[in-house]
Amino acid sequence: MTKKKKRKPSHNKISNLTNTILSILKKERTKTFNYKQIASKLGVNDASSRNQIIKKLAQLKAKDEIEEVDRGKFKAVVNTEYHTGIFDAAQRGNGYVICDAFETDIYIASNNVNKALDGDEVELYVYKRRKQGKLEGEITNIIKRAKTEYVGTIQIHDKKNFAFVVVDGNKMKTDIFVPINKTLKAQDGDKVVVTMLDWPDKADSPNGKVIKVLGKAGEHNTEIHSILAEYGLPYEFPTEVEEYANNINLNILPEEIAKRRDMRQDLTFTIDPKDAKDFDDALSFTVLDNGLYEIGIHIADVSHYLKEGTVLDDEAYERATSVYLVDRVVPMLPEILSNGACSLRPNEEKYTFSAVFKINDKAEIKDQWFGRTVTYSDARFAYEEAQAIIENNVAFNKAEIISNPEKIDTNIPTEVALDGTAYKTTPEIAQAVLKLDQLAKKMRSQRMRSGAISFDKVEVKFSLDEEANPIGVHFKTSQDANKLIEEFMLLANKKVSEFVSKMKPPKTFIYRVHDEPDESKLASLQSVVSRFGHKLDFKSGGDIAGALNKLLTDVQGKKEQNLVDTLAIRTMSKAEYTTSNIGHYGLAFGDYSHFTSPIRRYPDVIAHRLLQRYLDGEKSVSAETYEEICKHCSNMEYLATKAERDSTKYMQIRFMQDHQDEEFVGVISGATDWGIYIEIISNKCEGMVRIRDVKGDYFEFDQDQYAIIGRETKIMYQLGDEVIVKVKNADLEKRHLDFELIGKYQE
Repeated sequence: MTKKKKRKPSHNKISNLTNTILSILKKERTKTFNYKQIASKLGVNDASSRNQIIKKLAQLKAKDEIEEVDRGKFKAVVNTEYHTGIFDAAQRGNGYVICDAFETDIYIASNNVNKALDGDEVELYVYKRRKQGKLEGEITNIIKRAKTEYVGTIQIHDKKNFAFVVVDGNKMKTDIFVPINKTLKAQDGDKVVVTMLDWPDKADSPNGKVIKVLGKAGEHNTEIHSILAEYGLPYEFPTEVEEYANNINLNILPEEIAKRRDMRQDLTFTIDPKDAKDFDDALSFTVLDNGLYEIGIHIADVSHYLKEGTVLDDEAYERATSVYLVDRVVPMLPEILSNGACSLRPNEEKYTFSAVFKINDKAEIKDQWFGRTVTYSDARFAYEEAQAIIENNVAFNKAEIISNPEKIDTNIPTEVALDGTAYKTTPEIAQAVLKLDQLAKKMRSQRMRSGAISFDKVEVKFSLDEEANPIGVHFKTSQDANKLIEEFMLLANKKVSEFVSKMKPPKTFIYRVHDEPDESKLASLQSVVSRFGHKLDFKSGGDIAGALNKLLTDVQGKKEQNLVDTLAIRTMSKAEYTTSNIGHYGLAFGDYSHFTSPIRRYPDVIAHRLLQRYLDGEKSVSAETYEEICKHCSNMEYLATKAERDSTKYMQIRFMQDHQDEEFVGVISGATDWGIYIEIISNKCEGMVRIRDVKGDYFEFDQDQYAIIGRETKIMYQLGDEVIVKVKNADLEKRHLDFELIGKYQE
């Protein structure tokens, strides 16, 4: 008699089915699901599994945990209040959600991040409990990814059938899995741009494909292109855009001159950085018989060449700004325009858009005119050359500047001359520079009295050799010649926006606005600067601008200047573009726009177009349409700023690679629970000492004192302390500079 075979069980029980179904329904709470759709989500299709799902749905419905919206269609019963916000990832896998519904950010532990990435718009619920006084929550859904393209280094697996891309930076805790047939033939160790395709529920890593190979990681051009690619910024123009630009008629035509105010006979010159190639602006100066001065602020008429609806305009709009990296400029416009036709080069006629003012000796505006012009630049100066004219004539009698120009010292010394050869400029140009300097100083004083804030932050510049290697560091400060140009550009920007804002009926315009500072950040600044012996007195009269200006003056030339300047700037709201004119707090202007740099900023092009439209008597444009343009331009400016900072950080690391054995004196510029940040005083390079690497004790972060403190020794390293450091690790690929802490600096 044959033995009966054991019958196989008719089904396998699906484990954790209750939680799985609830998770599916809660994740997409606005949708309904039938048993077939849930089975598909679970990857099962046999009869037994379907029956288990049907029974479980009935049980959950009976308990009122889900509801049957339509026959056989179910959705979750939601008893929790959900919120939306933006996820800010931290280095350790955890992070915070910035949410309008709460005054403080919501802490998200790493096990509650649920595949959210830095910058994602997320849905979350907030626990009733708090963790160390912080609100804590869990991310329940990704509403919108901040980005799907990432830059990283590809690692080809030994068996050659797949690869991983290790994303640059420290905010993404997972690599991206790439099948070998989607690597675009990248070699192991190449920097690539990878697009994230999907992230399966049970997978540790998202799936992606390589869309661009940038080159070998660590090579200079590769790293610079990586910075641009990380923020979606282009580094070359499409062929059709270059071709369009090359076919524009760049001639100065008699019929076009006839439509414009001809100012070619007015004394006109430019003052720019010595390495500038695109000259956006020029000044003209004429002494009038009635004791007034006619001063023209002439701006390149980019809108004459940049026609709406063309591929060139589309590209300029997408870029929205030029990007100024340490070793190069990525221009908004092709070179034939940015450095050629639109650039107000000396001894060339140019189409310009001008703001012309009649001004008295008190710097009061007695008349103004706006419109298209044609100009001729008589000379080009570097800031250093114009500064030499100002400094050579400090003791000159102010009245004699106009009455006796022949007495003015017109010498430009060898050390500042653009071509390295000493020369004399004309008395008329020297006279113009000196009178404009006088007027600029009066305008600046008036601004300060009105409540403007004076941020003269030291700018760090690298000296590069022919191969873009950093061979030195120098600091760029704003002198009288810089401030002269700044004041007249501010005047044009202010008066153009003021002119449009007063039009009746009201007209839509693109404003540059700046809101009041954040009170909590001001309180933090007050706490920090007190450690250096400075005071911020906001209570007596509530003059925030006056208190900040006094602080910024007090720290000039001191070791803490750069730190305090940086922290003071961070208290400020972010300036942005909008059609809603709320004024500019930092400049103390009720009306302000960007008008003076259309070669490198798209909002200035828009300002030119709208001003000309309204001068021609045409009706207002749609505020909604232009608000979208404003948002795009503000966002692109933000990305360009981040890329510029990253390029500076990259060059700092390259510079410090050659100084690994040296000791430096630095000031502690930040303290966190993972380490202290230190800025070297001599070159402003900033790096980090990890808290676990501080020798001599077990150190802990003290948030209230902005310090790390030894548990046993009570040794404290506090914000603002001077310390001695050496380079421990200068990682170009990760753009991270680690220091070794030698000890406190003793003078």
